[in-house]
This record gives sequence, structure tokens and C-alpha cells, in this order.
Amino acid sequence: MHPIVHEVTERIRSRSRASRAAYLARVDQAAAELRAEGPARGRLACANLAHGFAAAEEDKPALRAAVRPGVAIVTSYNDMLSAHQPYETYPPELKQAVRAAGGVAQVAGGVPAMCDGVTQGRAGMELSLYSRDLIAMSTAVALSHDMFDAALLLGVCDKIVPGLFIGALRFGHLPAMFVPAGPMTSGLPNKVKARARQRFAEGRIARDEMLDAEAKSYHSPGTCTFYGTANSNQLLIEVMGLHLPGATFVNPRTELRQALTQAAGRRIVELTAHGGEYTPIGHVVDERAIVNAVVALLASGGSTNHTMHLVAMAAAAGIELTWDDMADLSKVVPSVARMYPNGQADVNHFQAAGGMPVFIGTLLDAGLLWEDVLTVAGRGLRSYLSVPELKDQEVVWTERNGASGDLDVLRPASDPFSPDGGIHMISGNLGRAVSKVSAVKPEHLVIEAPAKVFDDQRDLLGAFERGELDGRDFVAVVRYQGPSANGMPELHKLTPPLAVLLDRGQQVAIVTDGRMSGASGKVPAAIHLSPEAADGGALALLRDGDPIRLDSVAGTLDVLTDLSGRTPAGSPPPADKWAGTGRELFAAFRRTVGPAERGASIFGGF
Repeated sequence: MHPIVHEVTERIRSRSRASRAAYLARVDQAAAELRAEGPARGRLACANLAHGFAAAEEDKPALRAAVRPGVAIVTSYNDMLSAHQPYETYPPELKQAVRAAGGVAQVAGGVPAMCDGVTQGRAGMELSLYSRDLIAMSTAVALSHDMFDAALLLGVCDKIVPGLFIGALRFGHLPAMFVPAGPMTSGLPNKVKARARQRFAEGRIARDEMLDAEAKSYHSPGTCTFYGTANSNQLLIEVMGLHLPGATFVNPRTELRQALTQAAGRRIVELTAHGGEYTPIGHVVDERAIVNAVVALLASGGSTNHTMHLVAMAAAAGIELTWDDMADLSKVVPSVARMYPNGQADVNHFQAAGGMPVFIGTLLDAGLLWEDVLTVAGRGLRSYLSVPELKDQEVVWTERNGASGDLDVLRPASDPFSPDGGIHMISGNLGRAVSKVSAVKPEHLVIEAPAKVFDDQRDLLGAFERGELDGRDFVAVVRYQGPSANGMPELHKLTPPLAVLLDRGQQVAIVTDGRMSGASGKVPAAIHLSPEAADGGALALLRDGDPIRLDSVAGTLDVLTDLSGRTPAGSPPPADKWAGTGRELFAAFRRTVGPAERGASIFGGF
């Protein structure tokens, strides 16, 4: 192992010793009961069990007999998310596959799945981050019936996968597997779409032309093809061993996709306490799996949202991951993949270049990933160097031999795009933040300019439209956007206008306690700033004209003036303004949510 990867892993293990031991004690006690007493539903009283199979049809005898292992299907299906629409047909396919393998499956529950693409810049985006923890709770509700011996988790996007992950870990004695749906085929190139957005922001094209470009980009069922949070989710879940090998980036509505779905249904039965290869998720997700996920995030230039999600996900398994751990790993993990916004390729091009087997293989060979881990495919991450193929309508795995098929998209760790990870941790007298540097031109990585302060993203957009930002260098400070202020919305709507100014030769950057989308990256940014303005952070003390220096290379963020004696300016929206679109129902989340650096979670420590 690379010495820094080893050192960070041991540091996490030592720091987490007490909480991890307490977590595993609960898992192992529940596991012992499960293994000793047969399928879980057999422990239910007659009335409880009768309720559990009352609506079943052909599976009613199997459910009543309580001999076959029971599998919960927890689904995030809806028609609005292109990535989740394929899940409409998954439950009957999975039930059939589980049945054929000697188990019995039921849809245990659904979880909410909002689309950040629809809610960008809208009030609904202020519910987005909170929805992760709501999804975790919904997953727990689905699994709380004590009917199940394993779980199949149907989710792809943004907060959905982390939420399902956290919820499943509360039932760590159960085997759990994610069943992906795959990306849509490539449409309008992402660079062309981004250029259209900038032209629209400048008023150079009409709404119909802009809508046509967007429709050609987002055109069919499947995940959006850029490498944002959704596809980062998928890549990380496979590296953590919770997908079948090679399942991540196979397109929907293909024979291979259907065969992989059916294979997941068969495999989960084998992983139950009564199937011969008992593999509880609480043991799959250990310190090594978490470090593997961080390494994969950095090496692929993945979404900055995971600097929060991974902290919260690790905590659900009793593991304390910090931004310092990520910072140390970022210094030694090379960037080996380029997908938009970090390059011109999309995830389909990444798949064609060799995809996950080549990506995982080069990181393993460089000693950057832990190989001896537990996965849903068995012991050892090298099984993920195999490629799924169809043979006689069944999926088989063959080892992939060979290097990347496109060195502009996927490179070996020995010859990377850059020697360090695409995400840098930033600190200074304004606090701690995250900066995604992989998509930023080198000449824009350091900026020193006067602050232009906004308390609402709409004010910045209005200033741009009125021409007030033209011809000047500035650092846009967008504050009161943190978890406890207004739910920490993504501020992706700010990327096109700021990119316009950048292309005009102005020096611009953004500093915020909010988030930027996984698709953002061209504009230099320090995001997730902690402590946030609403919790006493220095952002609240800034005024227009204060000189700010952001150095994403050195990892520093400072205001170059004395703030002592100042009182906070601005404020988060008051309760009567934080209403509509259901936001008032989440007031309790605002009061209890933790800081970004601790995962922006309402759960605190587990």
C-alpha cells in the first residue's frame, strides 16, 4: 500500500475504534440471531406475519412458510428523474430472479427522489440536501418490519444513494446491494450545452433555442451523462463493492442491463445468512472501503458533494472520516480520469475507454486502493477487474486484460493527468472550505480581488443582468447558504454568468457556505465554507470591497483586512420567508443539522 493511504486508514481506524466497535457489536448481535433462527419473518407473531403476506399473490405460500430468505426491495422509482425511470420495471424482474434463486422478494417501501436538475435555482433546491437524511429515515421505515434477510437498493442520483446507504447501515446485519440503472446514451455534448447556457445568460439566444439544447442533452431514460454527483455515486458504490462488478455504466434498456439486474436478484439470496456466503453490509463498509471511496473520488475528479456525503456515510458505520483525511489523500492520489466538467468526455466515453475495470486496476496496481476487502462479489477487489458479458442470455464475467482504450479519458496512475486529486481542501481566516480544481484552468487557480457580497443568489444574478459586474475583478461572496441557514442549496445557476465574465478576461471566483453542483467547475470556487455565516462564520463580517485571496494551489483562503470589531451583516431568511414549496415542514432539520465539515447531517454521531 502507498504509505499515505496506509497511514490515513490507520488514523481513521484508531480515531473510530470505540464507535466502530459499538456499531459492530450491534450488527453482530443481530446477525447471530438471524443466523440462528432462520428467515427473519419467522419470528413474527401470526397476526404480524399475516399482515406481511396478505396482499401477496404467487409468493404467499413462500412468505407464509417462512423458510425461504426474504429480500426487501427499497425503490426510488419515479417518472420525473430520467435516472430513476428505468426502475419502473425492476421489482417484477427482481422478484422473479430472487424466486428462482430460492428466496422471496417484496417491495418494502419507496423513498423520495427529487431532481436537482429540475430544482436548480428554485425554492425546492432548499430541500435537496435535507432529503438525504429523509431518504435514510424512509429506508429505515421500509426495513423496520422485521420481514427481511437482505435488501436490494434502487437508487442512482445525488442525495438518494447516500440516503439509502445510511439507512441500510442502520440494519448492518442485513446484506445489501445497490442495483444501478445506468446512464442515458450520449446526446448533445456537454461542452456544447455549457456554451449554449453562457450564450443564453448573455441574451444571445432565445428560450426556445436554449430549451432545444437542453432537451438534446437530457433526452432519454438514464443518468445524465456528465460526471456530476449522480455518476460519482455510481462509481464510488462500485469501488466500495456494493454493485456487481462492471454494473455501473451499462446503459438502460439493453439486454446486458436486464441480465445484470436479474443477476443482482440471484446474488443477494446467496449473501443472506441462509445462503452460504453471508455478507452483511455492516462488515462490507469498513475503514478500508471508506478510504477506497475517497481515493476513487479524488482520482476521478468526482463531485464535491461527496466531501459531505462520505463523512455522513462513514459515520453511519461508526467510522469518523474528516476533511483532513481527504486533504492528505488528495496530495498523493493522481487524477486518472477526465469526464465533463473536468474534460470533454462523458461517462459513456469513460466506459468505452475501459471503464471501471481499468480505473480500479490502475489504482490497485499503484497501491492506492485496498484489495483485501469484502464485497458483494466475494472477498477481494480484484474481482472488479472483470467485465460482464452476455452468453446464452446469461451474464458472465471475464477478466479484462489491457490498458485504457482512450488516454484522453482514462490514464494509468503511472502517467496521470495530474499528480494529485481534483479536490483540494482550503483553510484560512475565513474558515475551511472545499475547492474542485480539476476543471479550472491553471491561470485561474489563484485570485486576489475585492469582495462583492450577496445574501441571495438571485441578487447576484440580478447584478449580472444589470451589467453591474462587467469589467471588474471580484470574488463573489454568497453567504447564508449553509445547512442551518436555508438547507445549503446548490448554486449551479451562478456558473453560466460567472463563466461569461471569466471568458471576457475578468478575474472572478466564488466563495460560499453553500454548494455548487457536481457539474460545476470552470469557475474557481471555495465552497461548503465552515463555519457558515448563520453559525457565526467570518463570512457574516465581510463587506463589499474587502480584499480576498483564494489560492487553490496552496489551499488557502483569507480576507486581507482586519475584521476585528465588526458585527455580522445580513442574515438567513426568517421563518416567515422560509416558507412555500414545503420548506416550512423542514424547520426541525434547520435547527438540528450539523456543519458541512461534519457531513451536514441531522443525525450527528451514530
